[in-house]
This record gives sequence, structure tokens and C-alpha cells, in this order.
Amino acid sequence: MDMTEDHQNMTVQYCFPGNNFSCIMEVRTGPGNVLLFTFLSCISVCTVFLNLLVIIAISHFKQLHTPTNLLVLSLAVADLLVGLIVMPVKIMELLDNCWYLGKTICSLFPVIVYIIVSASVGSLVFIAIDRYIAINDPLLYSTKITVFKTSVFIVINWSCSILYNFLFYYFEGHLLQTEKFTCLGECVVAQDFSSSVADLVFSFICPCFVIVFLYLNIFKVARQQAKIVNAVEYDTHGRGVKGSKNKAAKTLGIVICVYLTVWIPYYLGSVSVESLTSSAVVWTVFSWLIYINSSVNPLIYAIFYPWFRVSSKYIVTCKIFESSSSRLNLFPE
Repeated sequence: MDMTEDHQNMTVQYCFPGNNFSCIMEVRTGPGNVLLFTFLSCISVCTVFLNLLVIIAISHFKQLHTPTNLLVLSLAVADLLVGLIVMPVKIMELLDNCWYLGKTICSLFPVIVYIIVSASVGSLVFIAIDRYIAINDPLLYSTKITVFKTSVFIVINWSCSILYNFLFYYFEGHLLQTEKFTCLGECVVAQDFSSSVADLVFSFICPCFVIVFLYLNIFKVARQQAKIVNAVEYDTHGRGVKGSKNKAAKTLGIVICVYLTVWIPYYLGSVSVESLTSSAVVWTVFSWLIYINSSVNPLIYAIFYPWFRVSSKYIVTCKIFESSSSRLNLFPE
């Protein structure tokens, strides 16, 4: 009996061994956990790498200095921060369920996370608006949407994300550190039902409605344009061309489906119970779906663009360090 108790005491580990108020460490070992941590680490590295390619390409090549690409750049910056800051910290928490960064960072970290996520969602909304104007009013697009106006919209997007999330967590009491921690090494942020509903409306329903509404209109116009092209091609060659319509349908379908897929589970989970803490397993899974979306965004908004494939080759082969590389033609005929 005594040998069993001694064995149990030897296996107990603490987040801060020298402190009597330390939380018990829950070390997660085994092949399954090792595989999970390796997978999440690879996701983090890929997120940083892909978004860094987008940022370098748009910043370096003058041919890419357009209003649309500025919005893509803003999205890539937000997604880069997710892979660089959010994912590593979340992986650290999953390793042993301990928080080593102190109470102050524990209070600020959720604010930082949601500022980044909100800025990412805001960028998706502005990209949808940009594409809507471009396809509905192409002749006046260059006068309506300029680099300066787009830069202002980007500043507004990030400013609103910062203001909204600071106010949200301030009134929730998290910035004042009102949470009652049971032990040292714990970082649990609780969100009540009313706050979850309010956040659901402002952070999901409104942006989602705008994105879906705009893309449905874009899809409608794209189909009309495809019919015109098909009619012209049919009169000229005796056959219709469906490539443009199919490509538009697939691209817009991917954009909408990925966005809804990663956000719907998170917000359904947040309002399904009256009190959901950040330590809950379901919360962790749903949160990681949103984080992984930062890896998917550059694939949707950049890799599908021919200029991304061309610019990536120049970046990876270090040809961007050559003189006049910023003026290279990324749109060969």
C-alpha cells in the first residue's frame, strides 16, 4: 500500500515545482499526442511560411502594388500573426496544460488573439467588397478604389478590431484580471451566454451576411457574363465555353464553404451552453479550426493567382536580391 502511494507521488508533476500553489501538470505523452503536436507544429510553420511568401511578394514586386493586393497583404499579416504568435502559445498549453506566461499575459492574450482573428475576418469582408465593385462596375473601379482609399480601409479595419475587442474584454472583466485562479499555472477565460450572443452577432453573423451576400451577387454577375461569352463563342465556333463559369463557381464555393466551415462550429459551441471556458476540449477543437483557416487563406486568395506561383519561385530561389527584381514581369503572356 505504501509502495503504491510512493509511486503515485513520484508520478505527480507540477507546473511550478517550487511553489505550494502550483497547478498539477498534465503531461500528454504517447504516439497519438506526439503525432498531434507534430502536426500542429507543421501547421504553424506552414502558416508562417505561406503568408510570409504573400507579404514579401506583394511588398517587393511593384506590379503587385494594387488595391486588391493590399487587402490580401492585410489578410496575410493577420494570418501570419496567427501562425507566429497564437499557434505556438496554444501548442504550449496543450503540451502539459500549464500556463507559464503569467496572469497579465493570460488576461491580454485572448484580446490579442481576437484582434488578429477579427482583422482577418475584416480583411475577408473588404476583399469581398473590392471584388463586388470590380465585377459590377469595372469601368469605374480604378477611380472608386485607389491605393490610398484601400490603405484607409485597412487602417479602419485594424483600428475597429482593436477597439472592439478591448472594449469587449474590458466589460467582461478579463482586462481587470477578475478571474479567480485556483492555482498557479492556470489560465482560464470564461465567457457568459449574453456576451457570446453579442459576439456572435458582431463577429460572425454580420460579416458572414456581407460576405455571402456579396459573393452571391458576384456569382450571379459571373454567370451572366459567362452566358454572354458562351453565346459569342458559340456563334463564332459553333460551341459553348464553360470554363470561366465553372472556375468562378468553384472559387467562390471554396471561399464561402471554408469560411462557414471553420466559424459555424465555434460560435454554435459558444452559445450552446451558458458558460464555456477556454480550457474545454470542445472549445480547443473549434478554436483550432479557426486558426487553421489562417493556413487556408493564402491558398485561397494567393495560390490560385498565377502571380503567386511566379513570385514564389523568385523568392525561394533568392532572385529577389538581384537588381531591378522588383520590376520583373509576373504576368507573362
